[in-house]
Formats: sequence, C-alpha cells, structure tokens
Amino acid sequence: MWTIFLLIGLTFLVSLGAWLIFVWSVKSGQYDDPEGPKYRMLEDDDNNIE
Repeated sequence: MWTIFLLIGLTFLVSLGAWLIFVWSVKSGQYDDPEGPKYRMLEDDDNNIE
C-alpha cells in the first residue's frame, strides 16, 4: 500500500516540475513568435560577410 502513495507523490512532483518549466518557458517568451524562425532562416545575410 505504501508503494501506491509513493507513486502518487512522485507523479505529483514530476507533474509539478513539468508545469513549472512550462510556466517559465511562457514567461521567458519562448512562444511569442513561432512563425519567425522559419522565415529568418531564408533571409539573406550578406551584410555580415566581409
């Protein structure tokens, strides 16, 4: 019976950690511009070549 409580506790801790990482990623702006990177890689960067 104690293993069930242990597994429930571990599941709670893992899910809490995943939720905190998700909240951190949203607050740090990871999802602000999901379309931008695929267009930025097509831009020509001739200005940086010397």
